[in-house]
Amino acid sequence: MDTLSLLIGGFSEALTPMNLLWSLVGVVLGTVVGVLPGLGTAMAIALLVPVTFQLDPTGAFIMFAGVYFGGQFGAATTAILLNTPGQSSSMATAFEGYPMARNRRAPQALATAVIGSFLASVVAVTLVVFFSPVMVQLAVGFGPAEYFALTVLAFLATSGVVSGDVLRGVSALGIGLALALVGIDEQTGTVRFAFGTTQLFGGISIVVVTVGLLAIGEVLHMAARSRSNPATETITSGTPWLNRRDLGRSWLPWLRGTAVGVPFGVIPAGGAEIPTFLSYGMEKSLAARRGSSEFGRGAIEGVAGPEAANNATTATSLVPLLSLGLPTSATAAIMLGAFQQYGIRPGPLLFTQEADLVWALLASLFIGSVILLVLNLPFAPVWAKLLRIPRNYLYAGIVVFATLGVYTARSALSDVVLLYLVGALGFLLRRYGFPIAPVLIGVILGPLAETSLRRAMAMGQGDVGILFSSPYTLGLYAIMVAAAVAMIITRTRKRRIST
Repeated sequence: MDTLSLLIGGFSEALTPMNLLWSLVGVVLGTVVGVLPGLGTAMAIALLVPVTFQLDPTGAFIMFAGVYFGGQFGAATTAILLNTPGQSSSMATAFEGYPMARNRRAPQALATAVIGSFLASVVAVTLVVFFSPVMVQLAVGFGPAEYFALTVLAFLATSGVVSGDVLRGVSALGIGLALALVGIDEQTGTVRFAFGTTQLFGGISIVVVTVGLLAIGEVLHMAARSRSNPATETITSGTPWLNRRDLGRSWLPWLRGTAVGVPFGVIPAGGAEIPTFLSYGMEKSLAARRGSSEFGRGAIEGVAGPEAANNATTATSLVPLLSLGLPTSATAAIMLGAFQQYGIRPGPLLFTQEADLVWALLASLFIGSVILLVLNLPFAPVWAKLLRIPRNYLYAGIVVFATLGVYTARSALSDVVLLYLVGALGFLLRRYGFPIAPVLIGVILGPLAETSLRRAMAMGQGDVGILFSSPYTLGLYAIMVAAAVAMIITRTRKRRIST
């Protein structure tokens, strides 16, 4: 009851006209920034911190939270319409969202994304409000061995379940891990796979890999097929809104994606990429069991699940930030710095020393979710009209858009060169039937897996048993074994039926 009264007090503060205005400004800015590949919400908040330093702290953090939430949907918009995720957390959304757009179902994909974002955010924030102590215990219980088990689970899910072809999936994962190793090893100082090129000493940016594989690779792939598909063909946007069948196929993925995403925001495991890919793999596996899978051709479940997981992770990432002063993402790290600039120290005492700010911030998360829904749901058909641009102009625009986004991120021409090299790799992968998802997950989670394994082995003084020494690791490995056994049984049955 005490928590409920504090939350009501937070709503009374967050619903003042000025704080409502800051929430609206934050959501709009976040949506715009999310659309632009290479910028991201972390950079947007970093740029806003010095500008908002003279503001009231409550209003400033309400705006930051709006930017954080709005950026997730903005990234999904370009992932669906242009196959160019504004942020890496929307990569999984592009795998089915873009085929939906090409099948004249862009409004349905956008509506599914924004409704899933809203539902997941509301559920996750509610859990944060009432169960944050339990979530803090989960965060404290994760160490290097647990992170390593988590990354191995993500590797298995993407290379085996998501890709369908295990051999090609593992090969694609190996390519991603090789790209992740480029640069100077932080622990030993050894230069790896740089081939004497100083521009590669800092590694290959995730933005470069994401935009190159998904955007440039797709453009090159479509250009190679231009003889069979006229370049001036216009992609129509189709009819708007979700029908009863779409809602029936989406509501369970929304719930499952939320359930997958909630715990991942609490632990610093590489952001929202793991839960979105796990959600995508889960929905693909369930669809295959039902025998009515549209995955690869525009399955709405492949948009609903990952987007719900993405936004649930975003909401719960505030738990360790506020309760422990532990950021679980780049955006949360920037917000931690903003707290320190205002002389506020996140931690266990924050909920008592700065109760007005904390509860107004939590209440603003509900408000921001509603604003995001109200602003974007009616405009889904308007966004989808981008697809009416003739395809030769559209793809030319994607190339320019991607190039500017990558250059803006670090102002380095070497990143632009790498962008087109990675794009050529993406084209070859598509040409020979290799999946893209394992490459992306290898690049993103490879460094985390390597660092976690090294730290775990150092803690165990070389004893491999350290990797299996906690209930969390045993549970994760048990899930892997069960998934592998289920995959083998399913494929054995299919072979028997086909013969």
